[in-house]
Amino acid sequence: MPDKVAVVGVEPRGHTGTDTDDAAGAELDRRIVLATQGGLPLVARPYAAVAETLGVAEGLVRERLAAMLADGRIRRIGAVPNHYAIGYTANGMSVWDIDADVIDAVGERVGGLDFVTHCYRRPRHLPDWPYNLFAMVHAASREAALERVDEIAARIAAEFPGACRGRDVLFSSGILKKTGLRIGG
Repeated sequence: MPDKVAVVGVEPRGHTGTDTDDAAGAELDRRIVLATQGGLPLVARPYAAVAETLGVAEGLVRERLAAMLADGRIRRIGAVPNHYAIGYTANGMSVWDIDADVIDAVGERVGGLDFVTHCYRRPRHLPDWPYNLFAMVHAASREAALERVDEIAARIAAEFPGACRGRDVLFSSGILKKTGLRIGG
């Protein structure tokens, strides 16, 4: 069960796109962002609850959020689970040195695994940091997390022979506050 459902990656900028593309629409978008940036309410109809708070129709809130997602002002809306509360106490960021010619395909494959919560490409910082693919794995123990990383390695080796030149796992030592960018009222 997530702690909340968050509107993540809010990037306020000039609005482009729907029928209310004017000052009033931009102001409504700002009010929607302010009302949701701390998370959507955990109720059966969260958009209806936001709409009621703002004094507008639920459909309009949905439309405006969809427009902001479509034009990139909001990156995503997703659950932000508390992994410790649901029993995942070993959180390991697996890091991989993957051949640049296949990194996108490897990343898509690894990111599609049900036990990988996020997977992304990052630049290497040679000679100290050869890793260019990161994949977060959560498990109930370090041993279980390492088994999952071994499973990733086996899949990479089978599907992309020779593509992985090295790997490591960095385990969390604490819980970081999970929030996106916040704008002021």
